[in-house]
Amino acid sequence: MPVRWIFGDQLGPHFLDDHDGDVLLVESRRVFARRVFHRQKAHLVLAAMRHRAAELGARCRYARSDTYRDALEETSGPLQVIHPTSWAAVDLVQRIARERDIERLPARGFATGKDEFARWAASRGERRLLLEDFYRDARGRLGVLMHGDRPEGGRWNLDAENREPPPKGKARLGPPEPRWPVEDEIDEQVRSDLDRWERDGDVRFLGRDGPRRFAATRDEALAALEDFVEHRLPLFGPHEDAVLRGDSWMAHSLLSAPLNLGLLDPVEVVERAEVAYRSGSVPLQSAEGFVRQVIGWRDYVWHLYWHLGQDYRHLNRLDARRQLPDWFNELDADATEAACLRDTLAEVRDHGWVHHIPRLMILGNYAAQQGWRPDELTDWFHRAFVDGYDWVMVPNVVGMSQHADGGIMATKPYVSGGAYLNRMTDHCGGCRFDPRKRVGEDACPFTAGYWAYLDRNRQSLSGNHRMMRALSGLDRLTDLDALIAQEKRHGSDPP
Repeated sequence: MPVRWIFGDQLGPHFLDDHDGDVLLVESRRVFARRVFHRQKAHLVLAAMRHRAAELGARCRYARSDTYRDALEETSGPLQVIHPTSWAAVDLVQRIARERDIERLPARGFATGKDEFARWAASRGERRLLLEDFYRDARGRLGVLMHGDRPEGGRWNLDAENREPPPKGKARLGPPEPRWPVEDEIDEQVRSDLDRWERDGDVRFLGRDGPRRFAATRDEALAALEDFVEHRLPLFGPHEDAVLRGDSWMAHSLLSAPLNLGLLDPVEVVERAEVAYRSGSVPLQSAEGFVRQVIGWRDYVWHLYWHLGQDYRHLNRLDARRQLPDWFNELDADATEAACLRDTLAEVRDHGWVHHIPRLMILGNYAAQQGWRPDELTDWFHRAFVDGYDWVMVPNVVGMSQHADGGIMATKPYVSGGAYLNRMTDHCGGCRFDPRKRVGEDACPFTAGYWAYLDRNRQSLSGNHRMMRALSGLDRLTDLDALIAQEKRHGSDPP
């Protein structure tokens, strides 16, 4: 029987459920030497891999090698490998397959298979590959939150009910703090190894070390799923787009990391959410919003990563050429006085994680306004977030966040001024900058940056009907020249 070679993001039982032979799992130190990852991401990945090896026992060869090739040369006989999750890993498998026998199996860990996506994409003809249409197709095909052939409640999408701002006068949304994993001797050894590698100068990390917050085993992942469904899913929907500076987790699931490690299967996750809805413990708007994220957006991003090809990551249709400044790249939250930016960078520094709105509307929004290179920003998100993988970040950053693909993924850029942040977060009340002002010492960097972005990209965005109203607003600004001069003076300095 072939040895099944699994990667460090293929750690759940569904990657071995048809295989009772030996398993190869490779820990390559060079991966961490080549790029500067967040310390807590390195810890999570290594802890998850080592825990899985311990669970598999004697049937697992856990190879600690400088490179994957070194480990494979020491493994005799035929191999099996499940489709990896990055173009680089696929290229590696293809190179090795020219030298030895490797059986390549279809991808797992997603709700929609590649053949199913290909059929759906072909059925679109000349129409755009819209998320909403993909989501409806997946939900109907999988029978999730359906009433016969109709969506539960009569509507596919309850997003309009899930855009409430943070509750006024509250520092926290309300649910109890998530149930955290308990570290064990494997975590202790991982931490010791990372400390030693860093002391020896072999690797360097971003961010701060801290207690492991995310599931590294199947049992921990299932416990995290149950904790979310019981305590936070009921409140998830209405405030899923809101931000509270004193509540890092709010009602979010924290399941992206174990899902992306392969510890959970997305179908079992949404089925658990549906059971909670059917039992009456979770409102439909929360269940639907969560289901849309898991079998809608997550699968959609996965398939676009492959469908759009390897060159997609290099798109830069808005010609954003500025390099990421050191203060942002190194998570120096204290460098900036802008409360939303400072607090979000601090969260990334301390946890390697923030939820989707700080990622998109604070970090991504600011980067787009500043004209930072989308390829550098994609790499930064990949390295700085515990749930960041190439397939996740390339479409999310290049397409969704930076609009660097010219509108293949999103019909308009996700940029906004301070007014949006003032409405959907509680940062502005404690900030020295005024979200209503675009010029002057107390001008909000997001408000000023928004208008500078529109001015800089006016020609590129002029054909986008969804941007016509915003672009026409430039002609009504009497202080546009002063604003542009102000932004040029600031350059890449932190606000």
